[in-house]
Amino acid sequence: MLRVVGLRLALSVGIVLLVVFVLFVLSRMLSGDPATMALGPRATQEMREAFAVEMGLDRSVPVQFVAYVRGLLSGDLGADFLSGRPVLVMIGETLPHTIILAVASISWAVALGVLVGVQAALHPGDWIDRVTALTSVALIALPPFVIGIYILILGAIVLDWFPASGLGEGPVDYLHHLVLPSITVGSAWVGYIARIVRAALVEELGSPYVRTATAFGLSRRRIAMRQCLRIAILPVITLIAGGIGFLLSSSVFAEVIFSRPGMGTMIYDAVLTRNYAVAQGGVLAATIMFVALTLAADLTISALDPRTRLQGFR
Repeated sequence: MLRVVGLRLALSVGIVLLVVFVLFVLSRMLSGDPATMALGPRATQEMREAFAVEMGLDRSVPVQFVAYVRGLLSGDLGADFLSGRPVLVMIGETLPHTIILAVASISWAVALGVLVGVQAALHPGDWIDRVTALTSVALIALPPFVIGIYILILGAIVLDWFPASGLGEGPVDYLHHLVLPSITVGSAWVGYIARIVRAALVEELGSPYVRTATAFGLSRRRIAMRQCLRIAILPVITLIAGGIGFLLSSSVFAEVIFSRPGMGTMIYDAVLTRNYAVAQGGVLAATIMFVALTLAADLTISALDPRTRLQGFR
């Protein structure tokens, strides 16, 4: 197990280092002038040059990269050139909202997806199974931004049950504002999880020990819930681990559609304004979160299923 942890930690560090390099290069390839975005189109040439010197943009790209890496090692992600606020402080303010959205979305999606998948597995070929299959494929096929737009129109405009934007004030109002974005992000996951659980549970219910338990008078539902489900849930953990990037990208769409302050909105606004420091810091923080969650999921799977340990490293 220690070898598994060491290998996966080394791989995670390598991914983060590669992202730092690629992110810096891509940010410098964006079209547009940061000085014009910050100072406006009427800024004089002298004002633009002074801004470039202040932000270090007058230096060569390799020198800028070395300074950027030195700042990262010291915990300095730079500052927003529009407000002058440290990027680390901005991430600290927006990241919790994105994490809450992602956790709320995947929580209800897992609960509903497992329940639907179990019902479909217990009635293979029945109308429940067919409706589940049709609904799952429809949810998987729809892009998150399409779901978000229709959820916004239905829930906030037609029915007027939930607010259309913002975070709200107070815990109850915060949860009220969280409903529509979490439905947007979690909808596709219900389809994925239901199909995975259904397939794994049907296969497990065909095992010899299930037939033996059935012969002793135990019901298939009881066997499925008490014995088979804990084995069938492992592919769900793998699915979530591999789909963390999709979960984060869906959160970006939801935050933009519902005007919800978060990492996605911050990165989106930073890219539009060519705000290098904010864009790099936001994507780097999202990458580190992605790598950390993937590592945690991999180690959880290794702990639950010893057959997966060191798989792929031999």
